[in-house]
Amino acid sequence: MESESQERPGRSSPPRDPAPRPSRRVFSTAYKLRIVAEYENAPHGEKGAILRREGLFSSHVVEWTRARDAGALGGKPGAGAGGPEKKPVKSAEQIEVEKLRRENERLKARLVTTETALDIMGKARALGTDLRERGHRKRQSRAALSR
Repeated sequence: MESESQERPGRSSPPRDPAPRPSRRVFSTAYKLRIVAEYENAPHGEKGAILRREGLFSSHVVEWTRARDAGALGGKPGAGAGGPEKKPVKSAEQIEVEKLRRENERLKARLVTTETALDIMGKARALGTDLRERGHRKRQSRAALSR
């Protein structure tokens, strides 16, 4: 006899995935430090073997090396280990001052642009006036010659 789901094709449930969903790997600080040290001390040509053996990418080692050098992995004293650095909280006054400084810089840049444009327009007007005067003088001199 056929199963109930095969008898009713419109009511079949989706097939179940037999493989469990992969989870993100988490590496301990000690493991990261050990791998970085081993990777740095490996002779040329052996570094790839370490990565393959551990199932890692070179970007992992680069990131861990930077974290160690910054002190985030406990490699240097006085550094905050165990998480991202927290930014200091700014007061409302500090936020307002920064906002006004940014606006001031923006307005200064706009002023420079406007002054440059006005300077160019003034020079263009002077050039146009000069050209008109020269043309007027040429017409006068031609008229005087034709008399």
